[in-house]
Amino acid sequence: MERAAKAARAGNRILSLIAVMMILLLLLYGGYSLWDTAMAYRGAFVSSDLLQYKPTGGESGNLSLAELQKINPDVCAWLTVDDTHIDYPVVRGEDDMEYINKDIFGEFALSGAIFLDSRNSADFSDRYCLVYGHHMDNGAMFGDIVEFAEKDYFTAHKTGTLYRIGETYKITLFACVEVDASDNIVYNPEAQNETVNTLLDRIQEKAVQYRDIGTDADDHIIGLSTCAEAETNGRVVVFGRLDK
Repeated sequence: MERAAKAARAGNRILSLIAVMMILLLLLYGGYSLWDTAMAYRGAFVSSDLLQYKPTGGESGNLSLAELQKINPDVCAWLTVDDTHIDYPVVRGEDDMEYINKDIFGEFALSGAIFLDSRNSADFSDRYCLVYGHHMDNGAMFGDIVEFAEKDYFTAHKTGTLYRIGETYKITLFACVEVDASDNIVYNPEAQNETVNTLLDRIQEKAVQYRDIGTDADDHIIGLSTCAEAETNGRVVVFGRLDK
């Protein structure tokens, strides 16, 4: 009887030890997950190492992009939207999946990179250029794009800049739309080569925020696209006119 009691106590101690170990493992895993998520979000903001390549405008001021292209030839521009977190180099991959989870240095990154649609010309000469970025909850990458759906935010943010080697474009933002990822006009930049009339019509149709800046069929339009917060296939796109 005494032997059985000792065995039961020993068994209880072993079970308690296993339970403690399991709790410690869960705590360690939870802590690592939180740390990993924090690092992923922090890494989504442009680093000081990368900021040294940010252009300053004008023909001579954009030569830092040439230095960045030596590191990654896919770099084609630098995009800034004033008074937001959007301040990144733009790359164009062989397809639209290349930079989904890869940064401009070629390293794995959940936040990916800001990238131009692979069907667009890398020199941004197309009538309609479409740029993608992940929606990060902390506002990094294209996390701020969804804010443009709110009237006050849209009203307060009107401009941006696209830098290329030897060229600087002013971006005048004029619309924010909510569409499905399968939209065959918004997500078909090739179809807008001759005129952007069809695109401008769709923008007005789907706009949740809009201001008239006098756009016409001969303008060059840039779209900045990210995922919507609530819908699996929902997208939020901010549109601007490109002017040298």
